[in-house]
Amino acid sequence: QVKLVESGGGLVEPGGSLRLSCAASGFPFSSTIMTWVRQPPGKELEWVSEIDSTVSVRGYADSVRGRFTIFRDNAKSTLYLQMNNLHSEDTAVYICAIPQFPGRQSNRKNDYNFWGQGTQVTVSS
Repeated sequence: QVKLVESGGGLVEPGGSLRLSCAASGFPFSSTIMTWVRQPPGKELEWVSEIDSTVSVRGYADSVRGRFTIFRDNAKSTLYLQMNNLHSEDTAVYICAIPQFPGRQSNRKNDYNFWGQGTQVTVSS
């Protein structure tokens, strides 16, 4: 059973930082390309970042490039998203997912095979 469990979200002031984690199980994590996506309140899904199985960064959304860093620990089967210099537009449910089409940077839910439950990030003063 594929299982993805996000954690690390919370309330943070603008300019602050958070590190999100995604604990993975039920599939060969170390050979699987992984993504982070997010869904702001009342808005559609937004692709955030993707990392390949050799710990090389596939890409970042323009809105987060230079502020967010995606990385993974294959020994722990865990995906991470380090978020720095957060601002209100980053408020969203953050979800780790397995993409059907690596590199597509898709905002379509149907382009992802598996999802976690998500973790809420709220950026507010």
